[in-house]
Amino acid sequence: MKYAAITERLADTGGAKWAIHQRCREMKAQGADIIELTIGEPDQPPDPQLFEVCHQSMLAGRTGYSSGRGEPELLEAIAARYMRRRPDVDADNVMCFPGTQTALFATMMGLTGPGDGVLVGDPFYATYEGVIRASGAHRESVPLRPENGFRLTAGDLEAAITPQSRVLLLNSPHNPTGAVLTAEEIASIGAVCQKHDLWIVADEVYEELVFDGDFASPFDSPDLADRVIAVSSISKSHAAPGFRSGWAVGPHEFCERLLPLSETMLFGNQPFIADMTAFALNSDLPTSARMRQSYKHRASLFADRLEKLEGMTAYRPQAGMFIILDVSGTGLGGEDFAWRLLQAGVAVMPGSSFGDNAGKLVRLSLTVPDESVVEACDRIARFVEGL
Repeated sequence: MKYAAITERLADTGGAKWAIHQRCREMKAQGADIIELTIGEPDQPPDPQLFEVCHQSMLAGRTGYSSGRGEPELLEAIAARYMRRRPDVDADNVMCFPGTQTALFATMMGLTGPGDGVLVGDPFYATYEGVIRASGAHRESVPLRPENGFRLTAGDLEAAITPQSRVLLLNSPHNPTGAVLTAEEIASIGAVCQKHDLWIVADEVYEELVFDGDFASPFDSPDLADRVIAVSSISKSHAAPGFRSGWAVGPHEFCERLLPLSETMLFGNQPFIADMTAFALNSDLPTSARMRQSYKHRASLFADRLEKLEGMTAYRPQAGMFIILDVSGTGLGGEDFAWRLLQAGVAVMPGSSFGDNAGKLVRLSLTVPDESVVEACDRIARFVEGL
């Protein structure tokens, strides 16, 4: 039987990247004692008020079909959030989606097609390859260098641009490295994108998890308003990944053109989840602040201990829920290191899941209790010392 070309384009972008995580879950189900540091799933629950709002909304009958663009109250709540950053924003700049992943997929399908190039910093989040390839576009890697703190530079971006380049997929705060771009760096990157007439798709899902200093975004610049689409969700900011509630915010014309695609895929998110999301965005909840404090502390616990091990380099994150290690000094690449460490009772993600430029890295999640971080460090130390 014949299948569509998209199935071939995405054939090697799925579960293989998460093989260690899947194997970890299988081993744990069989009784193995493994500390799981693979995925970025917040270890604290959403604020109880979100459950109550969701529950009351369902009881009130908010279980029918949604608007294709998004529920009006949620559109207004998202618009108000971004209006504080750029006063020209209104609800017509907003599209609602089930999570950031769906927003990225729809956005890339709306901006790119076969033969187009999408520039992305390498290392990059594991699912970016799929959302780029889905439309027939291809990835154009821009190196994120350790000596630059893994922050994208305007010079490296310009050097990577080709005649096929159409979009810059920008992630700050960055997964997997935790790097955060400054306003000055973003201004320089924006100037390059203006010069070469590139769209900027800004994945800002970790916006609320910057440990110190300010968050900066190309969305905030009026000069870039016609070319920037910001995507985000409540998955990380409100510790609610399973609710699948996200959005894209961009120019009016972008939203109008994307609406038929969105309506073909889905009709917004569920009304009761939309009500909960609007409440979350309109409320001053302590969830993000608690996570910021916890993740910054755990990153220091990991770095303080592991950077003392021979052959290991720890890169302290500026934001997010991960820390990365360069393990090449141990004589192993990231893939071998991660698989062998799994047998020692710690599951981490190999850098090879995050691009061509990350083969000597591993990524550790900060979403386990402090005592598990300490025990993981003990197990990693024993493993490294035994190599």
